[in-house]
Amino acid sequence: MRRRVIGIGAVLIMTVGMVGCGSSDSGSSGSAAGGNKTTTVRVGIIPIIDVAPLYLGQKKGFFSGRGIKLEMVSAQGGAAIIPGVVSGQFQFGFSNTTSLMIAQVKGVPVKSVVNGAASNGKVGADVTGVAVKKDSPVRTAADLAGRTVAVNTLQNIGDTTVRESVRRADGDPSEVKFVEIPFDQMPAALDDGRVDAAWMGDPAMTTATAQGARVVASPFAETDPKLTVATYFTSTQMVKTNPDLVKRFVAAMTESLRYASDHPDEARQVLTTYTKIGDDVLKKLTLPGWPTEVDMPSLEKLASLSERDGLFGGGEPDLDALFS
Repeated sequence: MRRRVIGIGAVLIMTVGMVGCGSSDSGSSGSAAGGNKTTTVRVGIIPIIDVAPLYLGQKKGFFSGRGIKLEMVSAQGGAAIIPGVVSGQFQFGFSNTTSLMIAQVKGVPVKSVVNGAASNGKVGADVTGVAVKKDSPVRTAADLAGRTVAVNTLQNIGDTTVRESVRRADGDPSEVKFVEIPFDQMPAALDDGRVDAAWMGDPAMTTATAQGARVVASPFAETDPKLTVATYFTSTQMVKTNPDLVKRFVAAMTESLRYASDHPDEARQVLTTYTKIGDDVLKKLTLPGWPTEVDMPSLEKLASLSERDGLFGGGEPDLDALFS
């Protein structure tokens, strides 16, 4: 069944009343300084390179040093993680910024608390790209019109930014057909000819290029070289009822982002703890940007494009309330 992100609005709103249904220790406010309490924090994540700082921060003790014991739970995309955070299944989640905007417009009580990942700004070598088979007639983003392109979640940041790449190349973005396929299945789908192109990041992109695939577009960098791609978020209820936990999580995550940016080799290596990736692929991975702050102008541009694509159903996100 094709999952339409806009269609999750009603389901998400139904879960609002369940915000308080977290684990028994999720409300613990003890800190490392207190020395007698540890809060178990479940974080909904996507097992991609973007979340490497979270795992690296766990390994380096940035979270445990602040009285936080992390439990990471994998999902296919941010649109699937949001209901888990709102219901209290997760205390925090990792989501692309488009999913968060859509959720807020639908009345879902979410709040971004700390940056997650950004474009590295390199066209042709960004953290995501659109790849085609070596012998494909597609040479530029304009040629994607009339073709089938795989994205991990329909009507979200992937297809919106891919359309912008097509538009910038003077192609017709309305003629691109998108299909939903998990990132780890995209290289095989592309190689088997089930799709004409696939929008993906690493490690899937490195796997695909090893099979001969070519990158024909870099949607994030082409949309905005400083594009804030994803952030870590929580429910507005969590912000109100447990500000101490939110503060400690933000501090630990901020330290993790800085450390990952300063130690890219360690960020690469930590990938082996949550993905099946070999050393040959590890060395070739393209890293995203991991700034500690969101870039509001890039989010304003993304919101405008998303509205143009009809993702907000006539509404408009309050970016200041959501991201600042």
